[in-house]
Amino acid sequence: MKIRFLSVAMTEVNDAIAYYEEVEPGLGLRFLAEIKSCIERVRNHPNAWAPLSKRTRRCRSKSFPVSIIYQTRDTEILIIAVMHMSREPTYWKDRI
Repeated sequence: MKIRFLSVAMTEVNDAIAYYEEVEPGLGLRFLAEIKSCIERVRNHPNAWAPLSKRTRRCRSKSFPVSIIYQTRDTEILIIAVMHMSREPTYWKDRI
């Protein structure tokens, strides 16, 4: 299934990579690898996580305090947000 990011979700990924790279060189790349791993889990098992709404689900990272918020559509998985777990938990709802 095709994966598509909302532009604001891609910005969240890029901002987090830059932040983690400042914290420790190489940590940004480890963050990116974890995001890719989460997306592969979603691609392989899109209905494995509990729904947040009728079409929206959340996959939590195993190594970083983030979650992938996504929707499964007919031909794609749409990444709505890459949410830090300490943020307001519903800030992304106006994106759907």
